[in-house]
Amino acid sequence: MINFAILNIIWFEFGFEYVSAKEINVVTSFSVLADMVQQIGKSHVKVNSLIGPCEDPHVYEPKPSDLNILKHANLIFVNGLGLEGWINRLFISSETNGKIIIVSDGIHTITNNIAKNKTVIDPHAWNNVTNAIVYATNIERALIEADQDDADEIRLNSKFYIEQLRALDSWAKKEIDSIPMPSRKVITNHNSLSYLGDAYDITFLTFQGISSESEPTATQVASLIKQIRDEKVKAIFIENQSDSRLMTQIIKESNIKLSGELYPEALSKQDGVAPTYIKAFIHNIKLLKAGMLGE
Repeated sequence: MINFAILNIIWFEFGFEYVSAKEINVVTSFSVLADMVQQIGKSHVKVNSLIGPCEDPHVYEPKPSDLNILKHANLIFVNGLGLEGWINRLFISSETNGKIIIVSDGIHTITNNIAKNKTVIDPHAWNNVTNAIVYATNIERALIEADQDDADEIRLNSKFYIEQLRALDSWAKKEIDSIPMPSRKVITNHNSLSYLGDAYDITFLTFQGISSESEPTATQVASLIKQIRDEKVKAIFIENQSDSRLMTQIIKESNIKLSGELYPEALSKQDGVAPTYIKAFIHNIKLLKAGMLGE
C-alpha cells in the first residue's frame, strides 16, 4: 500500500513554505488536467478548468464566461486526441494569446474500431498511469518554459509527483494481479477505460463507444445483456459523469447488482471520494477489484 502520509510529510518539508515569485494564469480543459497542473505548479499557478468536477468532457457546452477565462490565460492545457471536440471554435472566439499545450504528446495511443474499415483514437490515455507520467512531464516542461525563475521548484514538484505516480502504478498492478484472469471482466457506461484495461489485463465491456455522445442501438444493448448472462460477469459500474438511465435498464434486465461508481473522466468535488487524479485512481482500482471478485 502506498504510504501517502509519509509522502505528504516530505512534501510539507520541501514545498509549503515556498514563496512564489510568479503566478501563471493556467486554463485546463477538464478537471483531471487541472489537478495535475496544480500538483506540479503549486503556488506558481492559478488554475481555471473549463469543465468542472463530475462534468462530461465529451458533451460540454462552452459558456460565454469561458471566452474571458481563455483570453487572460498564459498557458492552456488540453488532452488532445479528439477529446475536446468543441475547443477549437472556443479558441478562435476568445482571441486568446495563451500557449496551447497538448499533454498527451508522446504517448502510445490505442485505436478502436467503430465501423467497417474505420477506426478512431481513444483519447482517455490518462487512465494508464504510465501515460499520466508523460502528461506530468509535458506539464513540467511547459511550466518551466513559462516561469524560468521558479524552474527548480517546479522541477522538484514534478519529481515528487512522478514518484507518487510510479508508486501508484506498482500498487495497482499488485492489486489486479491478485484477481484470477477469468474474473477480469467489467461492464461500464462507455469505452473510457481501454488504457487501464491494457495496462492491467482487464476486459471492459460497454454499450457506448469512446464518446458518451454515441447512442447504442437496441441490438447492441441486447447483445451486451446476453454477454453478461452467458459469461456470468460480476462487475458492473456506472461512471460519475455519465447519464445512468440506460445502465440502470441493463442492470435490471441482466439481474446483476451494481458494483459502484467509477471516476474515469471527471474528478469529484473536493469533499468527495475522488478530488485528485491519484485519489480517483485508487478509488477506481479498489472498486474494480471488489467488483471483479464479487465482494
